[in-house]
Amino acid sequence: MSVKKLVLMCSIVFLASCTQESQNKIGRAVQNWTGTNGVLEIYAGNTLVKRFLEIDKLTTADSTGISNDQARPYRFGYGILDENLNGKKDAGEKKVYFEFSDYSTSYVFYESPR
Repeated sequence: MSVKKLVLMCSIVFLASCTQESQNKIGRAVQNWTGTNGVLEIYAGNTLVKRFLEIDKLTTADSTGISNDQARPYRFGYGILDENLNGKKDAGEKKVYFEFSDYSTSYVFYESPR
């Protein structure tokens, strides 16, 4: 068996044995290399109340406590705050840090078609 085939088989076995969260982290790392143009929309009922543009990723926060190593129930990232909700970056709209609850916030995250 060639070395390339052996390495490929070992890689497949390694990835298959990873937990779902580990596989997600690997996927996010690959996504960081390729980049995205994400849009995050936050809703209050049926009403759009916030939109962030040019997001490269959403991250689930990891707790920092010694006895608590579970993920916290919120996500965070950086993006352009679309203050007038027109779907494009206008003069004066800046990149900001944001975070939101993963349990109580109605949101949609998608890759921008532009």
